Amino acid sequence: MDEKHPKDIDPRPKRRKDKDNPYKIFTIGVHTDHPKYFVSFRDGNGKKICKAIEKTLFDCLNFFELEDLSYLNKVDRHIEQSELSEQTLNSRAIDKPCSVEGTALRDFQYDMLYRAIAELSGMQRKRILLYYFEDLTFEQIAKIEDCSVHSIFVSIERAKEKIKKFLS
Repeated sequence: MDEKHPKDIDPRPKRRKDKDNPYKIFTIGVHTDHPKYFVSFRDGNGKKICKAIEKTLFDCLNFFELEDLSYLNKVDRHIEQSELSEQTLNSRAIDKPCSVEGTALRDFQYDMLYRAIAELSGMQRKRILLYYFEDLTFEQIAKIEDCSVHSIFVSIERAKEKIKKFLS
């Protein structure tokens, strides 16, 4: 054994722990008549604290760590693997995948919408883009264009009617 490595330190292998496990347990002097048991953790201020504990508490914490490790292994080996299929991955997805037909239809509708917007007058097109694509309010657009809120509202409503007529 290496001389730098203390011979009386905890012989247990380093364990993988759950991310929510806030403490580390270890022993010193395990090959002596009076081993010492410790728990270390970080307090609320991030200061590392190491405290001596009784063997019974050490055994309880050791048992809990082993139970956590057993659960983590079970999840890795069985639960997660058994649930991996295209259907379960799609159900977990935030953005649900679209069928080929759905994607083609959506692209066609977007293309038609952009063509309809391109057919508007320059003023209406600018106001529609600011309102719907830049998320500006009527008041903000009116301030940019130095006109009344009512004229912005009327212009956008007329542009929407032209777009509906173009799409129908």
